[in-house]
Formats: sequence, C-alpha cells, structure tokens
Amino acid sequence: ALYVVNVERNGKIIYTWKGNQRNTHIGLYDLQTKQNEHLYMFEKDLHIISCSVNNERTLLAVSFRQYTEEEAASQLLQSVSRYLTLLIEIHPINNVRVLKAVDSCVRVQFLYPVEDKNASTESRLLLVSEDKYIEQFNIHVVAEEEHKMVIQKSGQLPRARVADDLIWAQWDMMEQRLFYIVPKESKSTLRCVQFYPDENFNSILESHLDISVNDTQLKCLDIQVDKSVFFSYFVFLGGLCVCCSLASDAPDEVMYSIHFLHKGYNKTFTVSLERTESHQLKEVAFMNLDYYVAAYLPGQFLHLLNIQHPDLLCYSLFLTGEDARIDMLQNCSIRSPLTSTALDCRAGSLYGVSISDSALLQLLQKSKQDSERLAALHCALLYFQHTEDLEMQIIWWISENLSTCHSFDPIQEFIIASLYCRMCPETQNLDKLLPYTSLLDWIGVVPGVICATDIISLPVLEFQNSKGFWEKLSSNLESVKYAEPHLHYHNNVLRREWRNLSEEVRSILVGLLPCSFGDFCLFTKQREERRTTAYLRNIFENAKKVLSHLDTWDSEARLVPLFEEEDYQQQLLMGLMVAQLKDHLMRHLQYVGRKKIDQIVLDYVANLLNLIHRIMKEVWRRYQLHSCVFCFDERGSAGEFAVFHIMSRILEAANGMCMPLPPGFHTLHLGLGVRCLPLHTLLHYIDNGVLQLTETCVRKLLKDLDDTEQNEKLKFSIVMRLPEALGQKVRQFWNHPINANLIARKYVKLLLEKLENRQCSRPLPERFSGLVEFLPLNYLTNILAEIENQGVHPYEKQDHVNARFVEEMALKHTMTLLGLKYS
Repeated sequence: ALYVVNVERNGKIIYTWKGNQRNTHIGLYDLQTKQNEHLYMFEKDLHIISCSVNNERTLLAVSFRQYTEEEAASQLLQSVSRYLTLLIEIHPINNVRVLKAVDSCVRVQFLYPVEDKNASTESRLLLVSEDKYIEQFNIHVVAEEEHKMVIQKSGQLPRARVADDLIWAQWDMMEQRLFYIVPKESKSTLRCVQFYPDENFNSILESHLDISVNDTQLKCLDIQVDKSVFFSYFVFLGGLCVCCSLASDAPDEVMYSIHFLHKGYNKTFTVSLERTESHQLKEVAFMNLDYYVAAYLPGQFLHLLNIQHPDLLCYSLFLTGEDARIDMLQNCSIRSPLTSTALDCRAGSLYGVSISDSALLQLLQKSKQDSERLAALHCALLYFQHTEDLEMQIIWWISENLSTCHSFDPIQEFIIASLYCRMCPETQNLDKLLPYTSLLDWIGVVPGVICATDIISLPVLEFQNSKGFWEKLSSNLESVKYAEPHLHYHNNVLRREWRNLSEEVRSILVGLLPCSFGDFCLFTKQREERRTTAYLRNIFENAKKVLSHLDTWDSEARLVPLFEEEDYQQQLLMGLMVAQLKDHLMRHLQYVGRKKIDQIVLDYVANLLNLIHRIMKEVWRRYQLHSCVFCFDERGSAGEFAVFHIMSRILEAANGMCMPLPPGFHTLHLGLGVRCLPLHTLLHYIDNGVLQLTETCVRKLLKDLDDTEQNEKLKFSIVMRLPEALGQKVRQFWNHPINANLIARKYVKLLLEKLENRQCSRPLPERFSGLVEFLPLNYLTNILAEIENQGVHPYEKQDHVNARFVEEMALKHTMTLLGLKYS
C-alpha cells in the first residue's frame, strides 16, 4: 500500500511503498501532470518517518527508524542508533551520506526557492530534532561526468542553528516559514522564522500564548509536545490561528482552544460528547479550509470556525451525528499540509477536503436552529462566493423561511453578506470597513457547546517593507488596536440625516405646489441657503450616478415589471448613502485615492439595488408571475399574494438597515396590494406606511378602473389619502363628480390661504357676475376671482380649475343633495 510522507512546495507528493521482496521504495507524484517518478529504493523493509527532495530533484533526504525498542531488547542492539537520517544523491543514484545517527526522531525538509527562479546548485535542508532543536544544512551540488550531480564537499556540511529548546514546530511549505513554540515561565511563546531566497533567515514574529505545557520531548509526529496538548496553526491572508487540543478531566467532555492572533483574543470550547467509549480518543484534529478552521473529532462533531469573523459564535457551524461524518477520516492523526487537504498520518493517505454546496443547502433547509441557519447561510455566501445557482437556491430558501427565523432577518443577512463578499476583494483593508452582518450581538447558544473568550496580547512583528501576508497581518493588528468593530460602516447617522432631509424636501415640495420633481431641482438652485442647496444637489447627483450604474436588465430581468420613475425619497437615500460611505472610506483608505473610492461606493450601492432586484426576479420566477399582474381588472392569485408578502418583508428589511430600494419597488408593491388585499386591509397598510402611494400606480388605478360602486369607494379612499403634491398631479385623471368636488374644495382652501397670507382686507368689487341668484355663492366666487386677478393661481398647469369651475361644482353638488337634476 502507498503511504504519503510529505508534500513539497510545488505540490508534488512524496510517498513510499513496499515491493515484492519487502524492499522500500520512494516515489514522487506530480499533481499537475499526473505523472509518477521513482526516486530511490532501500533493499530492506524500513519504517520511513520523513522524506524530502530538493527542487532540482538531485538530492533526497530520508529519516527512518532502524528498529523498535522491543527489537532492540530481543536482539541486543542497544549500541546501534535507533534513527538514521541520510542525504542521497539521486541524479543519478550515487553516494549516500549519513547526517544523523541518533536515538531521537528527526524530520527533514528541503527549502524551495521562489517559483520563477532558475535551477540552483545550492540546496538548503532543515532538520527538526526530537531533542528540541532545528538546524539548517547548506549543500552545494556540482556537475561531474556530463549530467552527474554530486555534493561538492566531502567533509562536514556547513550548518546553522535555527532554533533551540522548542517544544513544537510546524513548517509552512508554501511561504517557506517555520513556526515553533518555546516554553517561557508559566506561558509559551510562538515564534516564526522566515527563510529567503538569498539563503538568509530571520525571526519575524513573536507572540505570547497563555498555554502552559510540560517541558517534555518534541514528539516526532510533526507537532505534538505531550499527550496533554496538541498544537496546530493555520495561516490565511492577513490572519494567523493557533489551534490547541486540551486535556479534559471530565470523561464526557472535550476541550480545544483557538488563538485568533490577528484578532487579539482566544476562544476555548468545551463540548459535551453525545456518547463516550473508554477506548475512544479525545484528541481534536484541525484542518485548514481556507475561510474556516475545522475542529474535528471523528464520530462526535465537526466544528467549522469562521476565522475572518470569529467574534460571534453564530457564524461558526457546529455539526454532530451524520452531518459531522467524514467517511475517509476516522482517526485523529490528521494534519493539514495544504489548504483544503487532510493527511491521515496513520494510514498515510492524503485527501482533498472541501465544503459541499449541496450538503450545505440540505443543512440550511432542514435545520431548525437559528444559529445553524445563520452559520450555513454565511458559509454558503462566503465559501462559494457569487455562484448563480447557489444564490438562487438560497433566495428560494429565504422566501420559504421568512417567518421561521426569529433571531435574525434572512433578507438583511443575505444582502449584507453578499455585498461584503463581492466588494472586499476589490481593495485591501475594505473588509475592515464594510459591514458583514446586520447583527450587533448574539444572545443565542449552540447546544452542547460552552465558549469562553479571553483577550490575549497581540503578536509583535519584526520586519521592514514586507508585502503580502505580513503586510496584511500588520494592517489587521493595527485595526485591532484601534477598536476594529467601530471601523465598520453603520447606518445610524444615515437614518437620522435621511429623516431630516426628507422632511425638508417634503416641505419644499408642498410649498411649491404645483411642482414636479424636476421643478424641485430647479427651485433648489434659487434658494438663499446656498450651502444647503449645493449639498442637496450633490446628493441627488449621487443618486443619478447610482441609477446609471445599475446593471442593464435584460429581457429576462424585465420579467419583474419595475418602472423607471422618480422617487425623491429613495433617490435622497441613495445619494446620502453614497456621500456618507464615501466619507467613511476616505477617512480610512486615504492611500487609495478619491477616484477609486468613488467607484467602490457606486459599485456598493448599485450592487445593493441589484441584489434586491435579484431576489424579486427569483421569487417572480418561482411563483410563475408575469408583467400583467400590474392590471387591476381582476383579483390576485395565491402566487401574487405570496410575492406581495415577500416584498413586504423586503421593505421591512430595507427600512431596518436604512437601505434604498430599486426604482419602481413601491409602485409594484402597491399594485400587488390593490390586487391581493381587501379594501380595509389595503387602507390599513397605506395608513401605516407599509404601502406608499406612487404617481404611476395611482394614475393607472384612476384611469383603468371603471366607476362601479366598489371601484368608486376604492378610488375615493385612495384620493383622500394622497399627499398634496401627488394629489394635484393625478386627481385630474379621474373624471368623476366626487373627484371634481374634492378639487374644487382644495382650490378654494388654497386660494383663501393665499388671501390670508397676503392680508388682503380691502372690500372686493363685484367684478364677477354669477349666473345664479344665490348671494353666498356669488360672494365666494367674486372673492376667488379677485384673488385670481391678483396673479395667484395654485393650479397653474390645470387651466380649467378656476372660480367658474368652483361655482359649477358647488351648484352640481347642491343639486345632487337636493335630488334635483342639474342642467
């Protein structure tokens, strides 16, 4: 059987197997080319512990055990070293040099240069000894007899001591750095040594860990100090985690700790086991799954910890039973040499490990706990990042579970988390400034899991002008020093400013009656308060940029009948969000530049609107609706009612997070409400602000519906609730006595208010000669005519509304009340 012993930086796998004659073979497998290469053969049965080949494949380092303690006792071999470490020339196979012959285990690892560097004659080899030291050998290879490569010096190889007195070590093959722990009084110190292509190395990180470990021998299986503590570490862009499996005195409990060094705190988990067996191991294994660290105890649990946002436990997924089962990994001797890989050290098998999107969706659909649902939702969005089909299925799940999630709003979480995942890769440090959740805190618990959080000291970095990982880690540590949670953009100021400006704009519009939205923009240029005017103009310009930045909705997207219309409140909110988010990013991303930040902000708000539209499109498609739902000639179907309910929840989510809605949302929402709701419920929704009266919808309703008794009641109820500015625009589309009477009353009220404001107290001449001898009406019409002659006309765009119109409406109304026929 094959046994994997190492994975090199270039992804090539070193493995061993036993031949027919019990010979021990060493091979190399290339993952890219799928080719195998035979490196060396020992003509006896050996237990190889560690093996590494240099980048040029000219040298092979091997460490193996010659015999066990039992064999030594039976064969009187005490004078022979138990472990042997060899350096072998393999291009071609030639000399063999003994590097170590000791009674302690040794691991070997060649350093690899940067990928684009040409082949070198220099090789460097690390030896990690169970006797608590690490040293580096410098090996110079020369060519002899054409292509024969041999070690140049016949004497002792140059060496340098890298570390002493360590109790744990782990090699990062991808970045060519070594992490190790040394005991220091009651605590331990984590250090990192970075190796460079120019053969130099230096200590680049030091961090104190609040973990007390016994000063025992370094166990050869890579990372273990003693049986009470098991360490592992994982690195991701800008983050560093140290994982520890701790000893627990309780037989039915397991303890493990994750030090989030990039966050400045440590979380210790105590898990109650569902079942305990006397022979069962309680050593937790850890795996690196990119955005997650997996804490795994076979047969018990699988804990996926979100390492970017570990602050709230609800973002980490804790699985038990069959959900936690990994079929191929049934023991605890597991290492993770590369991201998303697991090496079973007992079986010598290497596996690719990843989160299954289908299994994650099944978990999301069947879960009854909010903590699991929230963690699965974030995992799907973060781990798979903008997969169209997965996004569609998540939206379908949201539409079915709006009422079952009690501690969070799934629409809010979907929008905020999706925006975070889409936007953060664009610019460095953007992940610390944009919100990733709608939750401020989490008071729920994960059954069977107790979590304790402790503040730890931040790592000390020692480097200059470093790029990549170390630069990002340094930036993250600076954020922690300056209270990272407060760096994330939030909507408190936005909500307050939006309310204030909405009232100001509304009062302006009412004062300008009759006035269109375009008239308002013209008016603002003439205001005396130029500072406020320029600010408002800039806000609405921001909104226009966002709307022009939206995705071009194709014919399929037009399945949802959204209308291109002006909604000054939503445009005001869009523009304010752009302005405030831009100010927030400018304070913390000064090195990025204004033009880049402008683009980021426009992308963010436009993506927000596109996400809401995407939800509506998927829901529309699922319930098989079409554009004709905006007709009022028939009642809505069950599918339309379901969509109306979902749109109401979208509106609630948007209001909760102070997020703008796409153009035409309120029109479509109101149209569905008219079709689906009984009149008293519809009016209740309008009065409480759930449904907003829009010009497009009200105009269509007044024009399309005939004047049956039921429709008259509906129209009258709508018209009576119209805001003043909107009412003047749309009442003219309902040619009905009731409406005409309302228009006349409004006209008289406005004219008399104008008269009062002008303080016109002189007697009015009887210029207007009425056709009817009814003195009170004649007097009123004369007053109105006089005011009109002074240049006051509230309804300038409706020429037919004047004093004569008022007189005619008054007479019609009086005759109707008397039961007489008007001619």
